[in-house]
Amino acid sequence: MALGLAEKIIIADDHPLFRGALREAVLKACPEAVIVEAESFEELQAATDEHSDADLLLLDLNMPGASGFSSLIYVRSKHGSLPAVVISALEETWVIRRAIAHGAAGFIPKSSPMSVISEALAAVLEGDCWLPPGIDASEATLDQGEQTVADRLAQLTPQQFRVFSMLSEGLLNKQIAYELGVSEATIKAHVTAVMKKLKVTNRTQAVLEATHLALERKLESSPV
Repeated sequence: MALGLAEKIIIADDHPLFRGALREAVLKACPEAVIVEAESFEELQAATDEHSDADLLLLDLNMPGASGFSSLIYVRSKHGSLPAVVISALEETWVIRRAIAHGAAGFIPKSSPMSVISEALAAVLEGDCWLPPGIDASEATLDQGEQTVADRLAQLTPQQFRVFSMLSEGLLNKQIAYELGVSEATIKAHVTAVMKKLKVTNRTQAVLEATHLALERKLESSPV
């Protein structure tokens, strides 16, 4: 069954071929949909700011500029009324539960057929939470460390989020300044603000905080 007319949907994924496939799935479910695409965390920030009236975000967690669940945390903290559905090639139960615990309105494995994607879109746009069969949303919880980091990240400004992501990748202040097109002094001020909000005292501790959000952390230490 087709969705309502003129839905505005943001597709955030760095793979052009998959964005194209996802666009096709959306348009088959909702022929009149307005689709906005983003292929990096920076473009996701711009898209959600420019299209604050969007009805749905389809989000791949592994995009340039994002660190683990940081992009999802950003969207939920800055655009709380925008339903965000994670679409990922990581289909392990731990990843799905953590995505829901971080505020995702659903989780669609990238291996899903088009009919399932359409079903999920319809469910979320109607206000439901869509999950793969066998996943119980009531079991979606975060450990204390991950919840604490998520709460502190939610306090960051959009620019501070980008600086945090680059810190997590190991970039130096000079490199971050070059990437963002600002002075090194400006980046130093941002780094100081990020560390203050994260309640850490140095860059190494800030990078360690990012490991709480890593997509692989629980997969390595927990049974599926």
